[in-house]
Amino acid sequence: MNEKTRMWWKAAGVRAVKTVAQTAVATIGTAAALGNVDWFMVASASALAGILSILTSVAGLPEVKEG
Repeated sequence: MNEKTRMWWKAAGVRAVKTVAQTAVATIGTAAALGNVDWFMVASASALAGILSILTSVAGLPEVKEG
């Protein structure tokens, strides 16, 4: 794996982890306000957000310079 690919995966991974955490916090907060936290829903929504973050990163990451 070349250096640019390694940098891309690292930046995309960091972005995905942040997205997963943000989604989990938002989902837990919303569910708690409604009185019932469905942990399966929290996990599935967070996992989907992480996958979408990686797919969105394919379009480009400002953290990884072109060229």
